[in-house]
Amino acid sequence: MPATTLAPAAQMVRHFRQVLLWPLRVLPQTGAAAGRPPWQALRELGEASPWHEQVDDYFGPQQTFHERHYHEFVTFLPYVQRFLYGEGRAGRDTDDADGGAPMRLFRRRDVAALRAVTSAGQAPITLRVQHIDLYFFFDVDVVLLNVEVEADDLTLAQAQELMYRFGRGYPPGWDANGEPMHCLSGAEWLGADGRVLAASDAQQREAFLAHVADHRAPRLSAHWAWLLEPLVADHSGREGALRLRQIEYYRMPTMAYLALDEPRALTRGDFVRLGLVTGAGSDAVLPYSEPYLADFEARHCYDRHWSPHGLAPDTRYLCCGHAMVVLGRADTPFFRCAERGVLAQFRHEHFLIFLIAHFQKAALMMFSDRLVEALKRLHVRDADSVRRFKRAIRASFEGFLRFTHRYWFHEVAEQAQARALFRLTVGQLETDTLYADVKQRIADMSAYLDADSLRRQANTVVRLTVVTIFGLIGTVTTGFLGMNLLAEAEAPLWRRLALFAAVAVASAALTIYTMVKSKRLSDFLDVLSEERVPAWTKARAFFAVWRRSGPE
Repeated sequence: MPATTLAPAAQMVRHFRQVLLWPLRVLPQTGAAAGRPPWQALRELGEASPWHEQVDDYFGPQQTFHERHYHEFVTFLPYVQRFLYGEGRAGRDTDDADGGAPMRLFRRRDVAALRAVTSAGQAPITLRVQHIDLYFFFDVDVVLLNVEVEADDLTLAQAQELMYRFGRGYPPGWDANGEPMHCLSGAEWLGADGRVLAASDAQQREAFLAHVADHRAPRLSAHWAWLLEPLVADHSGREGALRLRQIEYYRMPTMAYLALDEPRALTRGDFVRLGLVTGAGSDAVLPYSEPYLADFEARHCYDRHWSPHGLAPDTRYLCCGHAMVVLGRADTPFFRCAERGVLAQFRHEHFLIFLIAHFQKAALMMFSDRLVEALKRLHVRDADSVRRFKRAIRASFEGFLRFTHRYWFHEVAEQAQARALFRLTVGQLETDTLYADVKQRIADMSAYLDADSLRRQANTVVRLTVVTIFGLIGTVTTGFLGMNLLAEAEAPLWRRLALFAAVAVASAALTIYTMVKSKRLSDFLDVLSEERVPAWTKARAFFAVWRRSGPE
């Protein structure tokens, strides 16, 4: 069959890869572990945890460093290289965040495959697991779960359904038959021997409903909760080394790579379903209205290589913010090459571009959550609560400054394709708008604290001024010409001590009483200093110092 007439229904995805990237918030540790980086808790568990710190290929043996790693490294600008890889080998031997990479990687190797059932009645699909990683970041309480799976010879509909359903942290609802909607009907993590390590419980509708009713927080599906252990959801009631909280939508950001027989045989509806990750459907019908999709190509497609020429002809990139999809010809060696070609770029450079964009968004949302939590715990009439609020806001302000100078950048590469994909992703995520919003909120909080501090200082100055003014009367009176009202210099010691104690107590009581009445005395002094106010008004202001105040 000629390529130009190949029916879309006959399209086969000769090689399929899907990468999930789930940002989660790591809650601060308490007790003896307070203040330590969260990855240290995993590191200290040792063999008791399935997660082990990955010494990456840049700092491992020379034999593990390949040309694809070199291409990845030189793609990025120097300040991005320092963020991703650190300063050098020496820094990896210590916990010094300035010497080592600010990004730390942990990997588990006990999961070999995923057996997925896209919907009830469908045959299971087995996908090979390439990586299951956790990415931690210094000074930012965010962890990213990364899962990469692959399969060969899938139908286009199967690939579309996997892209749509796989990356869901929990089912959003159930149909009339009790089947979960929009997520996998069944999912099982398999070991190298084919043994089932964990399975989804998406059909257990009542368990999910009860958890939300009790905790006002979602319940993770069993296979995701198992995969994250010993990291546990904050409201799960389970013990774990670290506690997590969802900060983004339950649908995980995803990347997909599709090697097709004939990409140009896809219809516009196919491209829309792939680019917006809407699941399988009729190739002849658009999933959304034509006016809504009028600018689809301009907003979501990067067509630099969408031509019949070049090393990777008919290669197209689709991006909608939460998803990045690359598709091309399966019979093109450069497109399938995992060392120098498009597949290598997808797994390395483009993955890191996607990771940086979503890490920035997650970190900004985490800072926003911190502000909300600080305000929830604030009780203005509780001095301890006010002090905790001030510490929380100042810590957020300092953390945001460090985030800005260490992790916030608008350009990651000079290469045209990498630069364009990063701009397309962050533009869809609207991180610039989110950054400006969070920055303004933190600035408002900081300005409030500064204004409150100035107000308190001004009140203190006013009170001290009042005490000084009224104390000046007694000071001048008793000190005039060195006069002593009572000549007790030659009195017995016990008498002098008694007089000293009595005068000290009386002076302290008078000073304290003056401080208590300092606000009203200050108002009286303001009226007294006003020349245009009549004497009767000044007298009333004086007697008002002892008038009982009404309800505020």
